[in-house]
Amino acid sequence: MKTLCFVLILVLNFIAAAFAAGGDIERHPSCTYCGMDRGQFAHSRVLIEYDDGTSFGACSLHCAALDLANKIDKAPKTIAVGDYQTKALIDAEKAVWVLGGKKAGVMTGNAKWAFAGKGAAEGFTKENGGAMATFDEAMKAAYEDMYRDTKQIRERRKMRRSQMPKGGQ
Repeated sequence: MKTLCFVLILVLNFIAAAFAAGGDIERHPSCTYCGMDRGQFAHSRVLIEYDDGTSFGACSLHCAALDLANKIDKAPKTIAVGDYQTKALIDAEKAVWVLGGKKAGVMTGNAKWAFAGKGAAEGFTKENGGAMATFDEAMKAAYEDMYRDTKQIRERRKMRRSQMPKGGQ
């Protein structure tokens, strides 16, 4: 009977954890900064849980860096990121990151992808190029790339607006 209760508790905890992790897209369906659909970009999404109990969902490390900079007085309790291959949320600090390569990044010219394991990251770099990095190195690159990326986004949006028919239809 004790074993059955123990197994039942383990199963319920696993289900609760899976539901909580998967519920981030429902809680934050689109990125506040760029409006991108986080479900569509599940492979690059970021979920920040702050120490005051609030959370923020971003489409990418670029937009997560914006939020962290804008909320300088809030401390992140956890930062989770979508695994590039499985799209499951993983601990951003424990992830193996790949910077650069031939795959276009999300909201950046210098791609930043997270992988749950070193083997997956190595396989990605063999096929697509890039260099493996830590979370701190990925965040540093996000901040260093911020000006150029933001400038490119503005130029792209300006071009799209100029191609729209009058009245924005």
